Amino acid sequence: MATSQQMAEGADDAMHQLAEDVWAAPTTAVFTFIGVLWLSLKIFSFWRMIASLFILPGTSLARLGKKGSWAVVTGASDGIGKEYSVQLAQKGYNILLVSRTQSKLDTLATEIQRLCNVQTKTLAMDFAANNDSDYAKLRNMVQDLDVSILINNVGLSHSIPVPFAETEEKEMKDIVTINCTGTLRVTRLVIPGMIKRKGGLILTMASFGGLLPTPLLATYSGSKAFLQQWSSALSSEVSPHGVEVQLVQSYLVTSAMSKIRRSSAMVPSPKQFVHAALGKIGRSGGAQGISATSTPYWAHAIMHWALDTLTPGRMNRYVIDVNRGMHEDIRKRALRKAEREGKKSS
Repeated sequence: MATSQQMAEGADDAMHQLAEDVWAAPTTAVFTFIGVLWLSLKIFSFWRMIASLFILPGTSLARLGKKGSWAVVTGASDGIGKEYSVQLAQKGYNILLVSRTQSKLDTLATEIQRLCNVQTKTLAMDFAANNDSDYAKLRNMVQDLDVSILINNVGLSHSIPVPFAETEEKEMKDIVTINCTGTLRVTRLVIPGMIKRKGGLILTMASFGGLLPTPLLATYSGSKAFLQQWSSALSSEVSPHGVEVQLVQSYLVTSAMSKIRRSSAMVPSPKQFVHAALGKIGRSGGAQGISATSTPYWAHAIMHWALDTLTPGRMNRYVIDVNRGMHEDIRKRALRKAEREGKKSS
């Protein structure tokens, strides 16, 4: 038979086990609730992205500016800028084309007038030069126009991935001047008229290079990250005046800048990309929870969502190091190609 001491010890053990069970039950319930909530938020975010991309329409351009008003497109003569110009003209907007090469501008203006029956104006300016006289010409051109859309598309990247310590000063200066200063100065000329008329769209092209810190493209990456912060801040300022600001994120698109000629599911043509961008004004796509930002092309959107949702985070050291390794490999291949071409020409 059990002694009284053994019975007392057994009672103590039972009390301890009961206490542990009492504490464990709510703790387990709390962690279970947190887990279910976390998973539910991820699932909701995914389906929100799907709805934004494939179900819900974007804001109609007609709400931001009537047909027959003007769209200003920078970097207009090639690639994405050219496609924005053509597709906006097809929607009935007159187009002010701004880019560096007058001959290309003239060719595009003639094509648009022939196909779309709208007015065009052109201004050749080198954004890297940052000449006050060029901006004065642009100011004189837009001050009497009903500009309802501004496409900030002009941009410059590094010729190949390059360590910051080896970046030429001119390349570094040109990237910042074109991507940041040029965008700000053009917007500053156009936006007062939009505020006065209480309507308009300012669409600025960004890049995954700014979304994700990108070693070996550090100056370009920083310039595009600047546009993200600026656009979100500007949106808050001008939304009470009826002006929509949207930063458009993109991964690779077939263009002279990307040096990719063949399109694929992940790398759309400019026509495919611009169609998605203009169709999803006001929709976030893959840019969940980032003010005034959209990743409208479906493959890029899923990639953006996955970076934010399924990795340790875009600013995580491991993620950045993986990105560095990819661009180191791109640099090696570009240098080997340049070496082969140099031998052929010698």
